Amino acid sequence: MTGESERVTRKKRIDPLLKAAGWSVVPYETGMDLSLFNKCALEEFPTANGPADYALVIDGKIIAVVEAKKVTLGPQNVLTQAERYATGISGSPFNFSGFRVPFVYSTNGEIIWYHDLRNPLNRSRAVAKFHTPLALSERLKEKFDTSCQYLAGWDNAHPMIRPYQAEANAAVEQGIRDRKRQMLVAMATGTGKTYTMVNQIYRLMKSGVAKRILFLVDRRALAAQAVKAFSSFEAQPGLKFDRAYEVYSQRFFREDFEEDEKFDPKVLPSSYLLEPKPGDAFVYICTIQRMTINLFGRNAVFGGDDEPIDEDAEQLEIPIHAFDLIIADECHRGYTAAEQSVWRKTLEHFDAIKIGLTATPAAHTMAYFREIVYRYEYARAVREGFLVDYDAVALDSGVRMNGIFLQAGEQVGVIDASTGTQSFDNMEDERQFDTEDVERKITSPDSNRRILMEIRKYAEEHEQKFGRFPKTLIFAVNDLSNISHADRLVDLARDVFGKGDSFVQKITGKVDRPLQHIREFRNRPQPSVVVTVDMLSTGVDIPDLEYIVFLRPVKSRILFEQMLGRGTRKGERCPDKSHFVVFDCFNGTLLNYFRQATSITAEPPEKETRPITQVIKDIWDNRDRNYNAKILVKRLHRIDKEMSGEGHDLFAAFVPSGDMKRYAASLQHALQQDFTGTMTLLRNPAFQNLLVHYPRPPRSIIVAYENVDTVSSRYIFRDSAGNEYKPDDYLVAFSQFVKENPEHIDAIRILLERPKDWGTDALSELKKKLAATRYRFTVDNLQQAHKMRYDKALVDIISMVKHAAREEEPLCTAEQRIHRVFDKMAYSISLTPDQQQWLDKIREHLIANLSISKDDFDIIPLFANEGGWGKANRVFNGELPVLIQQWNEAIAA
Repeated sequence: MTGESERVTRKKRIDPLLKAAGWSVVPYETGMDLSLFNKCALEEFPTANGPADYALVIDGKIIAVVEAKKVTLGPQNVLTQAERYATGISGSPFNFSGFRVPFVYSTNGEIIWYHDLRNPLNRSRAVAKFHTPLALSERLKEKFDTSCQYLAGWDNAHPMIRPYQAEANAAVEQGIRDRKRQMLVAMATGTGKTYTMVNQIYRLMKSGVAKRILFLVDRRALAAQAVKAFSSFEAQPGLKFDRAYEVYSQRFFREDFEEDEKFDPKVLPSSYLLEPKPGDAFVYICTIQRMTINLFGRNAVFGGDDEPIDEDAEQLEIPIHAFDLIIADECHRGYTAAEQSVWRKTLEHFDAIKIGLTATPAAHTMAYFREIVYRYEYARAVREGFLVDYDAVALDSGVRMNGIFLQAGEQVGVIDASTGTQSFDNMEDERQFDTEDVERKITSPDSNRRILMEIRKYAEEHEQKFGRFPKTLIFAVNDLSNISHADRLVDLARDVFGKGDSFVQKITGKVDRPLQHIREFRNRPQPSVVVTVDMLSTGVDIPDLEYIVFLRPVKSRILFEQMLGRGTRKGERCPDKSHFVVFDCFNGTLLNYFRQATSITAEPPEKETRPITQVIKDIWDNRDRNYNAKILVKRLHRIDKEMSGEGHDLFAAFVPSGDMKRYAASLQHALQQDFTGTMTLLRNPAFQNLLVHYPRPPRSIIVAYENVDTVSSRYIFRDSAGNEYKPDDYLVAFSQFVKENPEHIDAIRILLERPKDWGTDALSELKKKLAATRYRFTVDNLQQAHKMRYDKALVDIISMVKHAAREEEPLCTAEQRIHRVFDKMAYSISLTPDQQQWLDKIREHLIANLSISKDDFDIIPLFANEGGWGKANRVFNGELPVLIQQWNEAIAA
């Protein structure tokens, strides 16, 4: 390759690329009549500045110049040469600031660079292939600047678009006007990224900025959600998006949609992909896995742990201009370098504007999309009331923090992963299992049970307080056949919660119809507890989720934040959802670790990025020989640790005694002393095959039946910066705040000095301003702190404020306070049955709300259903306003 001349490169590499794009390669001869040529690449076309290697001709007009270089030269820096030829073409009808053609290319047959010369802001860029004649003709006719001007003057006043979503649209549109081709939009989970982009796509399509849109997702569940989002979005009053423009998708199954939902997604005609036309205007919703198969075949595809690959997908010849805008949803995905490579290659095939959407920007995401044009962070969304914050509970489990120690003589079970059969054995010697072995090599049923029992304690308190069991999502370590941690948790949880099988379910890729189970979890009372591993970690919308349990150690910041994001949405069926609770089963270490992580963290790949055979080839080809030799040594040590005894016997045919550990330790020295001889063995096909397919010992897991865990829990009180406080310190901070802020919070002064002014407005102000402090003094947090400090449950907010200001003030519950108020207000005359009935309802309301107003009688169903203010006031002979004043004052006194 290194000795290949430019002429050979052109004939061997560049000519086939041009022909594949639909250009006929024709040698130019003096005196040729250009008007006779169409869709041709004329070789050695003369210009005033020298001969251009190729001139691309459509309908007798030269519209592009191609500069060719031999394969060993990089083409990026020779675009200027093509531009020089572009200024020297005579008789051209085009003139763009001196350039007599609109487009130029440079290539070495492997890499192609392209530059649109019509606007000085247009950036040169690499493209996967040459544009077809039709693609360049379409670009010549487009009115991009006019479309951008229209878009800039179009007010984004959709009534359903929130202010920050309009900000995101404005940022993207400004980026497009600035000729950015790759942009990233980072919006917190639950803030409506998809909805934002549906509105964005409509604006871009109607303005003419983009017409053929690819909406890429990484899971079929997200594709189904996107289809529903487009079909439900009202682009204009009375006009749904899918009535204004065509919306297509890949194939779905009936179970991908709700049982009572209209199932009418339109499958994209293949001609839209293979033969894109200027008049086409559509949105295509597709998984990136399917598009990868369409572009590169089934061998190229990567899949998520729980994501099946579409059986009907096939490789197609899709031109690079098939789409002019690509939205990549959840674009942080791609946890290995190999996956990242495929992910990038799929996106890079298309010459389109690319917008990435994510809640968690990753280093590789930033590297590709280059710039975050808009960011809407979780803290701001909580502050503005669009998401809910979380409280944290640290579960301290001896097993999760210290591992499992087995004594000699202790009886254990051993489960064979291949069959699920269990045998029993007695430990002949003591053995220590580290924390990373828990649920992988060993499990403690007692530990899992005690953790679930601790969670049940919190859930029962929640149910008592709010009248509903909290929707709970538990993240397990794995779901491996026969030794599944998820299955063990489901079985134990059904015992612990005692509400039947349907109450606790597993949702992973291994259950039948997982998408249907997700919908049931979202929309129905049961299941109330779900165990998963990865499937519900991203993109799944469960607004009523209130408990998230981390029984799985997580090292990826991206994955952790995505898992956490399942709980951030405001409730639909529980509108009083003010927060969700995170249970860190590793004594708070997970939360503490990720609190210190940066917002964009470069995370190492979880799997090998190159096969071991490629590493050996790179050593042989002298590519970073020392580095690759170190990589190979590490791989060989790993093989030594993972192979079975049979593996040692098989390797004995190649290395002395099959001792891979000794062979690996001496390898670098051997390469230095006898490179060729050492490589002879490493390049042996039989040896390489064994390096890949060496026998492993059968997988099993030990069940430590006699292990007894100790599990305790504590609330983690944290401020807005993530700093943690013990209950005593939290209450000291609260007391100091109350004493220092009566001048700034009128509700505090009312409670301490002017109880006659107490009412619903004062209570609302108090709760809102306390929760907005850096210490997050929510009612729940303060109640938990008082419970832990004073062993008093459900202390009311009035007591807590008064006690913080004056320690002699007693702490009481809302129920105790209201009973005391009504006991003091003895009536001089006996109450009528109607008055007593209304008084009972008022008492019930005051216990829940600690204040009452005239408006409540017409708003609160408890009162409104009985006739509202008019009837109540008549029952009390017109004295209800005076009574309300007396009740409120007595409550605050």
